[in-house]
Amino acid sequence: MYAAAVKYLHTMLRVLDLDRALEFFGVLGLKEVRRKQVEAGRFTLVFLATEPGAPEVELTYNWDQREPYGGGRNFGHLAYEVDDVYAACERLQRAGVTILRPPRDGRMAFVRSPDEISIELLQAGEALPPREPWLSMPNTGTW
Repeated sequence: MYAAAVKYLHTMLRVLDLDRALEFFGVLGLKEVRRKQVEAGRFTLVFLATEPGAPEVELTYNWDQREPYGGGRNFGHLAYEVDDVYAACERLQRAGVTILRPPRDGRMAFVRSPDEISIELLQAGEALPPREPWLSMPNTGTW
């Protein structure tokens, strides 16, 4: 039994290049919901969502950060449902994104953001019939 109701607000990701991150998430289908610049703390927060009221991703850009953030697989990944996993992968690939785990099964694919954040794409509803070029495309790297 829970003592209080909990409402999911957002997932925060630290990014080194805000423009690159916004371009990536824009191609993925997220839109900027709001932005806050904090001069005193020297950082910018940009909140993204698939639509108003949907769960958000908060991109935190620390103005003076130059070195990559240490990463770990303990974060896991972000997951988004898409209407057509093949079309989503094609759109991302045309934008220069490497498909790390192709949607060979018509159900699931993985890509990474410019800051090495794993993004899972899941087909809405039933899996699509397997098809080329995805069916024979090998995995690339890790996700």
